[in-house]
Amino acid sequence: MTSNSTPPGLARFNALEEHAAYAALHEACASTAWAKRLLAARPCATADDLYAASDAAMAELTAEDLAEAMAGHPPIGRPKPGDPTSAREQRGMAGASEELKAEMLELNLAYQDKFGHVFLICATGRTGEQMRDAVKERIGNSPEQEREIVRTELGKINRIRLARLVEED
Repeated sequence: MTSNSTPPGLARFNALEEHAAYAALHEACASTAWAKRLLAARPCATADDLYAASDAAMAELTAEDLAEAMAGHPPIGRPKPGDPTSAREQRGMAGASEELKAEMLELNLAYQDKFGHVFLICATGRTGEQMRDAVKERIGNSPEQEREIVRTELGKINRIRLARLVEED
């Protein structure tokens, strides 16, 4: 693919100075290792190249790297105030009943007690009930099983956030 056919948002990302590109990546995912791997993959000719680099970086993250990435995510049902990204991604909880919100809070706390981190799910397009059912199902997992599910969910979130980064004009 020639540079002329690189989508404008991706071309802009490729052209960013390293510190600015790192900041944009860190906004998408709080893992330093992930961001550094994606920086090293620049320039990307296509968005798919960027997503493939993200997937490869996710596969290589250590347990510590995953913990760092998860620390950047607020609990489901409690998006960070003033953070349009987490509010948009958790839209499915916005209209939830007070009963469902209270149940999610209890489940989040029980999950956090068991695994030592927030319940992480790609919330985009999911209802509050679907997220509740997922935490109920996943709380029975072993820490090893849950770490791999979190890795997959984080990869999905990163792809969505990268798409927003490179598709904006």
